[in-house]
Amino acid sequence: MNNHTFKQLVLSAAAVLTLTFAGQSFAAAAYFQDLAGIPAKAKIEELQQKGIIHGVTDSKFLPNAPVTTAQGIQLFVNALDLNIDMVRFIKAPQATDYFPNASNTAWYADALIIAANNNIGLPADLDPAENWTREEFTHQLMLAIEKHSNLPMIKLMPVDIADEADFTGGYDGSLQRALALGIASLDTAGKFHPAKEITRAEAAEQIYNALEYIAAHPAPAGGYAE
Repeated sequence: MNNHTFKQLVLSAAAVLTLTFAGQSFAAAAYFQDLAGIPAKAKIEELQQKGIIHGVTDSKFLPNAPVTTAQGIQLFVNALDLNIDMVRFIKAPQATDYFPNASNTAWYADALIIAANNNIGLPADLDPAENWTREEFTHQLMLAIEKHSNLPMIKLMPVDIADEADFTGGYDGSLQRALALGIASLDTAGKFHPAKEITRAEAAEQIYNALEYIAAHPAPAGGYAE
């Protein structure tokens, strides 16, 4: 039995973790001032007021900036309210226990520890500083919500995607589910642009749509059908 799964001794690692989107202040602020012309403006502002996302400053969100892997994971932790309050470790966990390419002193270290102990399907060799593509972010978001939200089982009709041939192998199922549930969307030409770096605005919109879907479609009390 290893340190990651042994949960019977005395050290809790969740007492004072501060969660942010990209290492900024957790305190609620006035609405961002750089969202003019951004289609998801209202959704971003609602997430901001709920403390789920944060800006690079109190007034700037940088909606068109790319989302790093670390920022995306922090966003998942915030949005799904993940924690390790009930986990016990034989030693204080470090981010590098789970992700060798991480830094134990970086702003994102706590989020990676929480994500790993909540098993949201992240690859161990992830690079926290790497920018996530649209397909990578969407795939990881779907894994996270499907593991931690008891979504009802429904039959989904595949969506026609003009650039489906550009998908990375293994992501197509997640992307189809995200499109069918209204969490992600195609452009006016019916394309998803899977290899394009996802922006902070696009990531926030997917998070908002996912939370709305979860709230509107609770699973039956008995959980998934056998």
